[in-house]
Amino acid sequence: MKKTILITGASSGFGKAIAEKFAGAGWHCIITGRRAGKLQELAKTLQDQYAVRVLPLVFDVQNRQEVFAAIGALPDDWKSIDLLVNNAGLALGKDSFENADLNDWDTMIDTNVKGMMYVTKAVLPYMTARKKGHIINMGSVAGKLVYREGNAYCASKFAVDALSHSMRIDLLPHRIKVTAIHPGAAETEFSRVRFKGDEQKAAAVYDGFTPLYAGDIADVAFYCATLPENVCINDLVVTCTAQADGIYVHK
Repeated sequence: MKKTILITGASSGFGKAIAEKFAGAGWHCIITGRRAGKLQELAKTLQDQYAVRVLPLVFDVQNRQEVFAAIGALPDDWKSIDLLVNNAGLALGKDSFENADLNDWDTMIDTNVKGMMYVTKAVLPYMTARKKGHIINMGSVAGKLVYREGNAYCASKFAVDALSHSMRIDLLPHRIKVTAIHPGAAETEFSRVRFKGDEQKAAAVYDGFTPLYAGDIADVAFYCATLPENVCINDLVVTCTAQADGIYVHK
């Protein structure tokens, strides 16, 4: 029987690469995001290339009502979700604490922390009913070590780390695996979003070394998700060879 994966933030970056990786292995995909056009385009590509079923859901993880309405209304044949990947997240700005934009803080906390909690809470009844499932939360090296001007972004990813551990404990009786993957520098839309469209600043982040790419993280997620039932990777930090942690990169 083919398995089903639900991926948030699937229209680009890690989320899109994860959808492509799992669809290529025959998994049915529920892909979510805010950009309807990109989701529809990805859904058609996955269906055409891999002959899997794809269900695009357009909602913002920050909006509690949208999250629970969309996931609560899943057709019966989509409710057997084997894997949830909480990928939706972002960094906005890189400023000293006293200069940071409060709106940026709110967006990061609402997306990276509350959005992950809303989606997980909405999906869990489908997993607990089956006493089976796997949740992968996308953290960051910024959730392991605070760096200069990281403030709210680092805080949000520390929260992802703590919530992943909490979920792992609370969901033990339901036989639900919880994995936190913490990527380092990865060349996706991440820096472009962080620097609000400034292409020069975004490109400079990756000057002088070879970063991770979205496909690398998709491969890691697939490995974690396809281990035997009795094996769970709880916590995994992944960097490129040139990076040691959230601060030290050799260029």
